[in-house]
Amino acid sequence: MKLDLKEIAHGAEKKVKINKQVACKACSGKGAKSEADIATCPTCKGTGQVTRMTQTFLGTMQTASVCPTCNGDGKTITNPCSACSGSGLVKDAEEITFKIPAGVAQGMQLTIQGKGNAAKRGGVNGDLLVVIEEETHPELQRDGNDLIYSLFVSVPDAILGADAEIPSVDGKLKIKIEPGTQSGKILRLRGKGLPDVNGYGSGDLLVYIQVWTPKKLDKQEKELLEKLKSSQNFKPNPDKEERNFFDRMRKIFS
Repeated sequence: MKLDLKEIAHGAEKKVKINKQVACKACSGKGAKSEADIATCPTCKGTGQVTRMTQTFLGTMQTASVCPTCNGDGKTITNPCSACSGSGLVKDAEEITFKIPAGVAQGMQLTIQGKGNAAKRGGVNGDLLVVIEEETHPELQRDGNDLIYSLFVSVPDAILGADAEIPSVDGKLKIKIEPGTQSGKILRLRGKGLPDVNGYGSGDLLVYIQVWTPKKLDKQEKELLEKLKSSQNFKPNPDKEERNFFDRMRKIFS
């Protein structure tokens, strides 16, 4: 079952149409044309099993196996239903609606009880197993319950500060880029990630800042940068926090 990130964040109600075995309507799943056509198996006397006595050097051993006459049903059909050929089951399509909880992940399996194939002779129906498949989001990357977004910022905006708009599972969010923001800085928006499937809160949205450096400059732009180059404010002087950037990255993504 394919789900996009928004469906995973909020949960979803899905409807699927599947082909499966259902009880034959003509015989109500009994496999016979009428009740009179169903008899107790003469081989196993209705137990569905046959026993065999075997002599070994340890003595007499008793083993039980499925009755070959009735295949374990305990009953035989003298006049089978023509619609299902005596099996009590026919193939049919059924539309099933079910709910998917918020916070599911790739490969997770949901069990929809009683919505699988019907069992013979009125037995307990099987279950429908739904395997979750996440669709790739064009901008957000999932890491557990956290979401990661890479935000490219221009050099002037990184120096002077700016307002930015970023995507989330609930639509666009506005954030503030502080003056002097360094490339590699990570902004953590708490609770803006995905909910835990077991209800233990929500993850965070991590905004990874990348300062974009232009590759081509015209003459005027180059002259301006040459003037700024000699300024002490443009000489690298990282503080302790910036020197430990890679240590912080390892902690966040490990």
